[in-house]
Order: sequence, then structure tokens, then C-alpha cells
Amino acid sequence: MQNPLKQPSPNLTIGSLWSNIWQLSWPMFLIMVFNFFVGLTDVYVAGLLNAKVQAAVGFISQLYFLIIIIANAISIGTLALVSRSIGADDRETAVEISKQSMIFSVFIAIGLSLVGIVFSEEIISLAGFPVEIRDISNHFFKIFAFALGPNYLLIVSNAIFRASGEVTKPLMTMFLVSIMNIIGDFFLVFGIFPFPELGYIGIAISTAISVTTGMIVNLIFFGTGQWKSFYRTRWIVTIDTIKKIFRISWPSALLQVAWNAGTIVLYNILGRLGDASITALASLTNGLRLEAIIYLPAFALNMSASVLIGQNLGAKNPVRAEKSGWKIAQTGVVLMSLMALGMFVFSKDIASILTRNAGVLEETTRYLRINMISEPFMALSVVLGGALQGAGDTKGTMWVIIIAMWFIRLPLAYFLAVIMHYGATGVWVAMITSMAVQGLLMTWRFRTGHWKKLKLY
Repeated sequence: MQNPLKQPSPNLTIGSLWSNIWQLSWPMFLIMVFNFFVGLTDVYVAGLLNAKVQAAVGFISQLYFLIIIIANAISIGTLALVSRSIGADDRETAVEISKQSMIFSVFIAIGLSLVGIVFSEEIISLAGFPVEIRDISNHFFKIFAFALGPNYLLIVSNAIFRASGEVTKPLMTMFLVSIMNIIGDFFLVFGIFPFPELGYIGIAISTAISVTTGMIVNLIFFGTGQWKSFYRTRWIVTIDTIKKIFRISWPSALLQVAWNAGTIVLYNILGRLGDASITALASLTNGLRLEAIIYLPAFALNMSASVLIGQNLGAKNPVRAEKSGWKIAQTGVVLMSLMALGMFVFSKDIASILTRNAGVLEETTRYLRINMISEPFMALSVVLGGALQGAGDTKGTMWVIIIAMWFIRLPLAYFLAVIMHYGATGVWVAMITSMAVQGLLMTWRFRTGHWKKLKLY
């Protein structure tokens, strides 16, 4: 078997598209699975301690995700630019963009880390954390703030390797990160020999150590193969390149903020349902967690679409780029429809995994049965959204998400649930209506072909 460190990046601009799609998708799917189990383990281990720690982990995870939004946005902009350069066989430009992206990430991470460390108590308070878990959350947040730099570099470097088609590198890195995080949770929290018992703080330290290790591994990868010039050429800040990365990245950041803020408002609408609010809120939480299982292959295909579109546009082959987008979308619709059908049929059994409360079980089951109807549209939105982002059309995807969430989902949810008194069912109907519109709008945006004409550099 050939050493993955010495394997050349695959040429994704020629050959069978189905082969290219498979070559990119299965490693990315495994990475998504790894991330899923890390989050699950963090919550599980926290629950073995007590409810306060588990609540703190949940709150901190949401807060930390908001901070990571900038890294995710930079990674999307970087992937669009690097994949185009790789497709054009311009390795020198790919390396330069990658270096500038890493520099940009470090500056952002340092600034956010300092703010997080110095103002951690104020941030925890402003975020509305319950008084009972603020001390625990503060300890978590400070450690996560220290690890923000490594985490940013890990996220962006993984995107760089994906852009070049070298998906085995982030796969190996994230496998190591996940194993270290999961084992570290148990060994550091409970003091399994030879480690001391650190209690709940061990969860945060395990995360910090694992992402730092992942960053180091990726930095080593940059000294191999086509990336050898990464360290051999001068490191200077190139404002023009950073501006190009920023221009593609900021709509992605705004998109994620709009989506997450909209989800918070959706929770607020459910909180207005009086005696039924607790059941509705618990059902939404359960439904989103269970639905996340279907999202795993969807986001793997999203990442594959980004790389294939970017590289083929770089190779001056927009026809092949468009074909790859439609083929991946087709795969996503079929796969997610089959998964949704299974979840629809066995919705009550699946919902019972997370709750035994009769009212919550009934509402969670209803949530799943209604929302499974929209999964084919969700597949179109996620896959073609990834394709558009790979082309650099981040403004297009941003506006589709904002329109679907803020002009359809939220007003319709309030109207049906609060004004028309349909309760939680009204919210679920609003969710599938907006997702259908979102999927159709994303399909329309991709079909217009505007993304083929974008000049990124």
C-alpha cells in the first residue's frame, strides 16, 4: 500500500465523475461521523458527572460554535480559491493562498482568544448562562479560548487539503483527534491510570490537547508532497490575497450567523406556547439531534461538491463542473430520501431513544414525520449550496438562506403557531415549507449558471 503522505493529489478534472465523487465523499463522511461521536461522548461523559456539567457542556458548545463560525467561513473562502488554483495546475498560487489563509486565521484567533480569556465571565453572563452553571462554563470557556488558535488552524488546514483532493490527510488527522478526544474524556475526567482525576475540566483539556495535536499533524503534512514549498518560501502578509479570501468568506460567516440566530428565534416562538412550550422545546431539541444523523452524508456530499466545482472551474471546464454538481445533488436526494423514509416509518421507535416522556415522545414523533417530507429539498440545498460555495458564489447561498429563514420560516412559524394556535405543529409545517423554498431557490441559483462566470483572482 502506498504511503498516503507521498501520494500525489488526485486529478479531479478528468475521468469518471462518479469515481471522483466517491473518492471525495467517503473520507468526508467518516470525518463527519468522527465529529458526531466526539460531541456525543462529551455530552455522555458530562452526564456521568451531573446535570450541571452536562448543561454547561451544551451551552458552551453552542457559544463556541459561534466563535468557530469565522474559521469555517475562512475555510470556505480558502477552499474556493485553492481548489481553483489546483484545477488550473497553479501549485505556486495554491501554496501562497494557503499561507495567507493560515496567517489570516492566526491573527483572528489571537484576537478572539485574548477577548475570550480576559472577558470570559462577562461573555458567559451576557450569553444568558444560568447562574448555577456559570463557574463551570467559565472554566470550560477559558480553556477553549486558549485552544482557539490551534482549532482555527486545524479547520483551515483541513479545508486546504480537501481543496487539493488530498482527503486522506484530514481523514487521518481527524481520526487521531477524535480518538484522543474520546479516550481523553474518560481518562482525564475519571483519572484512569496514569492520568490524574481532573473532573469535568478534563473534558475541556481533552478537546484542547486533541485539536492541538491535529494542528501539529497538519503542519507536518505541509512539509510533504506538493506542499514542500510551504515552508521554503518567505512568509509575508499579502493584503491583496487576504482581501480576496475575506471577500468570499464574509457572506459564509453571515449565513451561519443568520441560520443560528434564526434557530434561536424559533426556540423563542416555541417558548410562547404556554403550557405546551416545554414539550415543544424538548421535541425540537430531540428532533434536531436525530435529524443530524441524516445530515452526516449530506454535508459530506456538500464538501465533495465544493472541491469538484472549484477544481473543474480552475481547469476551465464549467460543463464538467455543472455535471458534477447535478450528479452529487442527485446522489444526495436519493440517499437522503431513503434515510428519511426509514426514519418516517420508524419515527416513534427512533424518538423513544431520547425520551420516555409520553408527551415529548408524541411530539418528537410528529416532528420527525412532518420534517422527513422536506429531506429531499434539504439535500438539494446542502449539496448545491456547497457547489455554489466551491465556485465562490457565497453571496448567492447567503441570500437563499436569509430569505428562507427570515422571510418564510420565522414569520410563518409565528403566524401558524401563535396567531392561528396550531402550536408546535405550525412550527414544524413552517420548517418544511421554508426548506422546500430553500431547496428550490438553491437549485434555481445553481441552474442560472452565474457562478461559472465569477472571477476570484
